[in-house]
Amino acid sequence: MLNKLQEIEDRYVALEHELAEPSIVTDQARYRKVAKAHSDLEEIVTNFRALKQVLAETETTEAMLRDDLDQELEDLARAELVELERKRQELENKLRVLLLPSDPLDEKNVIMEIRAGTGGEEAALFAGDLFRMYSRYAERNRWTIEEMSSSPTELGGFKEIIVMISGDRVYSRLKFESGVHRVQRVPDTEASGRIHTSAATVAVLPEAEEVDVFIDPNDLRVDVFRSGGHGGQSVNTTDSAVRVTHIPTGLVVTCQDEKSQHKNKDKAMKVLRARLLERITAEQEAGIAEARKTQVGTGDRSERIRTYNFPQNRMTDHRIGLTIHRLTELLDGDIDEVIEALVLNEQSEKLKRAE
Repeated sequence: MLNKLQEIEDRYVALEHELAEPSIVTDQARYRKVAKAHSDLEEIVTNFRALKQVLAETETTEAMLRDDLDQELEDLARAELVELERKRQELENKLRVLLLPSDPLDEKNVIMEIRAGTGGEEAALFAGDLFRMYSRYAERNRWTIEEMSSSPTELGGFKEIIVMISGDRVYSRLKFESGVHRVQRVPDTEASGRIHTSAATVAVLPEAEEVDVFIDPNDLRVDVFRSGGHGGQSVNTTDSAVRVTHIPTGLVVTCQDEKSQHKNKDKAMKVLRARLLERITAEQEAGIAEARKTQVGTGDRSERIRTYNFPQNRMTDHRIGLTIHRLTELLDGDIDEVIEALVLNEQSEKLKRAE
């Protein structure tokens, strides 16, 4: 590991020298590329330099113990060695994690699809709760949310809502949210106070750029029609709604939220590209034994990943056995504790496979 870390530090120093060259200022594309590469290595190099300092101090302290010391100095030196060993193990463990291959999709923005499952109107209201939870989490992280498509219900829920969430490393934080989310609570309409169980599904797709997924225009069928609002009334009098069908796969995306046909088509194409990228990725990984084991769970959308129990003020993530009794705060977007636990579990699984 030390040899690999030294190679990384040498690369980091070379990038520092390149950034100091006067000519780089005139080439912004090159500057951004070099600056990002330098930034990506910074945390590893900082911890490696700290480790080298600890190893040097350990060597010096061990050399002192080989000399004739009075008892007090010897005790101090031995106590120092214990602390240095603790620091060494801590830094080495951190560096092992930092050296793990990163998911190339982690830097991506995401398209999140939330759909009401079993449970009728209560499931639609829960889908709305999940949308608000992720919206507030995005606000906490200074990410932006753009609604792509939605089917709201009269009581304020959603049969389906699709949004794009953009910002710094969004997919790295939200990729664990795909799956079935179950809620247990007493609906407002339940006079007897009986607890109902309903569900909503969440899909988190990394945004696909045109360079990630090539779509042949000849493989598309684009239909335009008049947007319909609640109760079937007309949203506008033009054919602005768009339905895009990818003929080879049968994937269909409909978007009617915008008054502009062009904007609706752009949004529909973004969703289609993300779904195609997910399908391509899944097909590539299908041939790998225990596909996606480096991620938490299987990622299968049919998998129940989490339960939100209102009477007990409890959220349980079934993949890692995590239970938290502060449901109100979680639904208000304070979900870092859950996501951090899932990230640590992913790192632990990767480390096991790297050994």
